[in-house]
Amino acid sequence: MRLAFYGGSFNPPHPAHVRACRLAYESLRPDRLLVIPAATPPHKPLPEGSPDAAERMELTRIAFKSLPQAEVSGMELRREGRSFTSDTVAELRREYPDAELCMIMGTDMLLSFEEWHEWRYILSEASLAVLPRAEGDIAAIRAEAARMEREYGAVIYVLDAAPLPMSSSDMRALLTERRGAEELDGEVYARIIQKRDYGAKPELAWLRERAYKFLKPSRVPHVAGCEREAVKLAARWGEDAGDAAEAGILHDITKKLSMPEQLQLAEKYGIVFDALERENIKLTHAITGAALSRELFGVTDRVYDAIRWHTTGRPDMTLLEKIIYLADYVEPTRDFPGVEPLRALCYEDIDAAMALGLKMSLDELAAAGITPHGDSLEAYRWYKKGKN
Repeated sequence: MRLAFYGGSFNPPHPAHVRACRLAYESLRPDRLLVIPAATPPHKPLPEGSPDAAERMELTRIAFKSLPQAEVSGMELRREGRSFTSDTVAELRREYPDAELCMIMGTDMLLSFEEWHEWRYILSEASLAVLPRAEGDIAAIRAEAARMEREYGAVIYVLDAAPLPMSSSDMRALLTERRGAEELDGEVYARIIQKRDYGAKPELAWLRERAYKFLKPSRVPHVAGCEREAVKLAARWGEDAGDAAEAGILHDITKKLSMPEQLQLAEKYGIVFDALERENIKLTHAITGAALSRELFGVTDRVYDAIRWHTTGRPDMTLLEKIIYLADYVEPTRDFPGVEPLRALCYEDIDAAMALGLKMSLDELAAAGITPHGDSLEAYRWYKKGKN
């Protein structure tokens, strides 16, 4: 029996990991193929923002679903202390005393192998299968393999394949830059964004594609306009444009839901609507939209609050909250009496624009015989007082 295994921190797991395993499987044809995430890597600490071992295990399980021959094992997660490969080899040897053990690795691991904990023991119990990490690695792999075979009697398989230059550190960097959706497995990326692992921020095109599915087609132009206006206002007032875009994209995500559906979401998220909110769906969608955006896309507290308060406003709003409130009001598809002066004021004095926007909204409600929410009244008093 041949048992191949592939270990690592998988932080996060990416397509190069899966490809390496697939190539090793096709070359070695093992009877079993184990993928083993490390609980605590011994050679370097996990970067700040990394998920815990259980979450990396789940990400790895998702990433390797495309390779059915691979079994993701939690054997290192069950052990205490650092995840030494020698301990894993010993555990596998106890469980499979007669198996040929074969460890899959890349160039860098082979070249540093003699620095590993109990590396001689590993060589005595397992063969190595080595894949190139970069162009030109094969010559170095062959030379090192020949030396180790000559000096230690090691058994080393050199798997000559085109490298896929990709690393977990590269992926982590992309994720903080609103990139990575094209590079990572779709489910892995979605979960990372949902959990906001690694300080990840969603690619805006990826977020639009998913958020727009919740909207009526007729609402998409408004949401797209709100996003564009929010980004422009963020640039004017020194706010984070990415966060403004996120809130703009998501602010109406539950707008099309009926009141019974709004109430179902409220029950799910533990939201208690007041009497006025239970009668006015325009009020509820901001509250449920913020909660749904957090569940699906892991929005930060500041983006959550910008979505939450974009309909009523509130006293002493953050800059991002004011930007989304006003962008929703004056985005380019809006056309009503007074919109042009309000739109211009947004770029001249944002607090004065809040006072004017709130007054216009309250006047509109009064003309329609609709009772305004107390938050809107308090917000208007706050900004009117500030401007006076």
